[in-house]
Amino acid sequence: MTYVPHTAADRREMLAAIGVPSVEALFADVPESVRFPKVELPAPLSEAEVMRELRALSEANVDLDHAACFLGAGAYRHYVPSVVQHVLARSEFYTAYTPYQPEVSQGTLQTIFEYQSMMCALTGMDVSNASHYDGATAVAEAAIMALNVTRGKRQRVLVAPAVHPEYRQVLRTYTQGMGVHVLGDEDALAPLGALTARLDQGTACVIVQVPDFLGQLETPQDLAALAEAAHGVGALFVVVADPISLGLFKPPSTYGADIVVGEGQSLGMPVSFGGPYLGYFTCREEYVRRMAGRLVGETTDAQGRRGYVLTLATREQHIRRERATSNICTNEALCALAAGVYLAALGKQGLRRVAELCWHKAHYAADTIDQIPGLAVQRSKPFFKEFVVRLPRPAAEINEMLLDWDIIGGYDLGASYPHLANHMLLCVTEMNTREEIDDLAGALRAAGEGGVA
Repeated sequence: MTYVPHTAADRREMLAAIGVPSVEALFADVPESVRFPKVELPAPLSEAEVMRELRALSEANVDLDHAACFLGAGAYRHYVPSVVQHVLARSEFYTAYTPYQPEVSQGTLQTIFEYQSMMCALTGMDVSNASHYDGATAVAEAAIMALNVTRGKRQRVLVAPAVHPEYRQVLRTYTQGMGVHVLGDEDALAPLGALTARLDQGTACVIVQVPDFLGQLETPQDLAALAEAAHGVGALFVVVADPISLGLFKPPSTYGADIVVGEGQSLGMPVSFGGPYLGYFTCREEYVRRMAGRLVGETTDAQGRRGYVLTLATREQHIRRERATSNICTNEALCALAAGVYLAALGKQGLRRVAELCWHKAHYAADTIDQIPGLAVQRSKPFFKEFVVRLPRPAAEINEMLLDWDIIGGYDLGASYPHLANHMLLCVTEMNTREEIDDLAGALRAAGEGGVA
């Protein structure tokens, strides 16, 4: 029903206070021709007729249930077990907001604790918070944490050029006005070792992505060497990691990471038009008091019964503002719950199997596409589930052609890296079948008959 809090007497009193005779007089400055336009509405429809029309409109859209998807670049289509949605749909989870009162929030607190525990096991780090908004904000908070750890005496943040371009943009937005210098070349193909030469005593942290935005993998030895160089000048080493890849590869803790962050959307959440997503955040225990957000801990009550509490909450709503590490105001607890249920449902071997399928299917796709005249897969480094293809014409044109095959193509790299115009970033996950990959190769063959530009 319509609820209007102001009575007629209230409106008369407000109009008198500002010296206006009527509500209509408030719009006197709006040209009369557009002041009260006549709205031509169609004839009313029944609910069944409206649903039929809406369904027809929805069928005109291209969606991931009716088209093969090879688009990644930070948001990935992975299989979500049905148990995830069943748990999320329980009213005690999806209606809850913040777990401030432990006596009535034990279920929510326990799910957050379990999520934190699994993220620590996945990344090899000591502690995890209860998540951030998305991967980009987690990266920005990692940089701010590094600045706090170095007590504001260092003002340089060194970012590898192959870190997600949108993450770098959010980082710059977060740190503007703080006197922080965010450094990083725009050549995404620059060698990782080039960062070592730029380290100095003013560097608060070095941020790298594994696999990087182009899907490439650095060797653990090279990453360890960069971490050692960063530690040598007193800087922290921050790794942005795809959590699915950690089911197959060594955790960042093994090559010297101090902070590990990333986008958790692939852990049980659909692509969903860009959100809501989940920014996971883990670090070494020595930095826990500088960590933004919340941390749930396990304890016992006076009777020795197990219970869960907010062990650490360093945001400004909990403590004095000057001591707060962040003003982040909402926890992505429902998304963290989805990630926890997903990881629990798959288990260690299940997550490894998903990662293996991504690896093998992506390499089958790359080998198939590499045989097409006029196209070339970039193979300067190993890759996980994403790889770069050089095209004979702009990626936007080829993506338009792929839609005729009911295929959602890859990411146009020229949009983020001008020197990579006519290059596409393709993503293959366990959801892509051999038939879809072969159809993609056939469509690219048709689009590539003109030869490489």
